[in-house]
Amino acid sequence: MQAHHLKIKALAAIAALALAAAVQATDLHVVASGGFAQAYKDLSAPFEHASDDHLVSAWGPSMGTTRNAIPARLARGEAIDVVIMVGDALDKLMAEGRLEPGSKVVLANSPIACAVRLGAARPDIGTVDGLRQAFLGASHVAYSDSASGEYIKHELLDKLGIKQQMDGKAAQIPATPVGEIIAQGEADFGCQQKSELKPVKGIEIVGLLPEEVQRRTQFAGAIVRGASHPEAGAALLRFLASPANAAAVEATGLEPAGEQR
Repeated sequence: MQAHHLKIKALAAIAALALAAAVQATDLHVVASGGFAQAYKDLSAPFEHASDDHLVSAWGPSMGTTRNAIPARLARGEAIDVVIMVGDALDKLMAEGRLEPGSKVVLANSPIACAVRLGAARPDIGTVDGLRQAFLGASHVAYSDSASGEYIKHELLDKLGIKQQMDGKAAQIPATPVGEIIAQGEADFGCQQKSELKPVKGIEIVGLLPEEVQRRTQFAGAIVRGASHPEAGAALLRFLASPANAAAVEATGLEPAGEQR
């Protein structure tokens, strides 16, 4: 009888511990932009295993006016704990008071690459002149409405001296990844951050922009002002930035934050 009571007490203790663990585990709401999305996806399961927290993930551009854009989500008051996005856009939201001061963690840098449809001729963009000819030789060129596309639209085409020639055949694509536009045949050449092109099926990455005209985009994360789970959010950002996870980040086409260029 006494053994039976001890067994019941032991089972009750185990149940209490399980309940306590369940109570401590949190649903952490995260919105990430495309450039860091694959690295975040690849590291989500290891983080959940290590922390027992559950990631509730959503996606959206770092800038722009589409409904899913991170600034628009915050303006609507969506319940978000952590944002992962282009560093410059994050700094703007920080200055506006939408993010917790001092919570920014730099995660990676992302170079711009260009791609063509799978099986198409591969232009040589290893030099500035080769890149210029690739733009001019394409029938339709696509670039994004986020950081890389803003650079191409407002600076790169001028640097290449072809802004006027590209009128009418180069287009900024809202929300949809550039790689998907190329894969669908709606553009025969396009450029975006390598980490956003890499997961897309049906395209071939032909190379990075030459260093003379390359523009790397910083990706960073921060805690949203008034977040429900700031401690868990901070733990996630530490995990993503950990040197132990640098290889996983690099495998997605990003340069881990510790690398200097």
